[in-house]
Amino acid sequence: MAMIERITVILDVFDDRTSRLTLEEISRRSQLPRSTVHRILKQLVRLQWVEHTPFGYTIGRRALRMGGISEGYSAIRAAAAPVLQDLHMQTGMVVHLAVLEGGENVYLDKVGGRDASTLPSRIGGRGPAYATACGKSMLAFLAPEWVDGMYGQRLHRCTERTIGEITALHRELNLVRRRGLAFDWSEAFRGLACAGAAIRGTRGPLAALSVCGPADTAPFERAAPLVASAAREIALTLGRRPAPVAAGPGSRRSRDDEPIHRYDDRRSASCPDPSPAPAR
Repeated sequence: MAMIERITVILDVFDDRTSRLTLEEISRRSQLPRSTVHRILKQLVRLQWVEHTPFGYTIGRRALRMGGISEGYSAIRAAAAPVLQDLHMQTGMVVHLAVLEGGENVYLDKVGGRDASTLPSRIGGRGPAYATACGKSMLAFLAPEWVDGMYGQRLHRCTERTIGEITALHRELNLVRRRGLAFDWSEAFRGLACAGAAIRGTRGPLAALSVCGPADTAPFERAAPLVASAAREIALTLGRRPAPVAAGPGSRRSRDDEPIHRYDDRRSASCPDPSPAPAR
């Protein structure tokens, strides 16, 4: 089989753009030797056709750009859409849906009626995950060494309240794991606060959602439990979909299946861009 045929066979095993597959699963589905698959995947990761995440391999940025971000995460957005609307109606707050790409928080959806335009976040917008409730809720369920690998020891501050040290971030993530909720108190944008919860699959976070509002008046005591309930509802919906699940960051890997870090630009990740831009 020619090399281009092998590459095509490997890419074809990702039958859904949200699929996360282990090296063993890709080898089994493609019916190619594990060593061959690993060698080709390393090249595809380097060229950004495939991404190696803590939970396995998934379609990479170059492939997603050809279809757009909303198509790449269509299953998550479809499952979350009615829940986001309900959560907004229950709380009166702006609701976000986000995923984790490398060390960045990427917003897939934003619901809030007229109030949504008053928040500087935007669909397709990016920023360091450690500065947002959505991001922290997902980082909490990654292995600590993955978090270290994404950011290093010092973290870029978006505001004076942003966590600036990796040790402080780990303490915060421990709290998130215990309570199941993450909070952002003016850490990404001054004057705004958010409460978030991860949408968890069987082996790791798939996405996250949050409610946001003015830090001094938003009703987080009432809204936070609703966020956790909404995240569980979306997770159950996604769990009923016939999508493959890959190994989590705590699973044992062989030396040939060590994580491939592609976070060269993450340690100086910029804060979210507050300027308006068209949604994608």
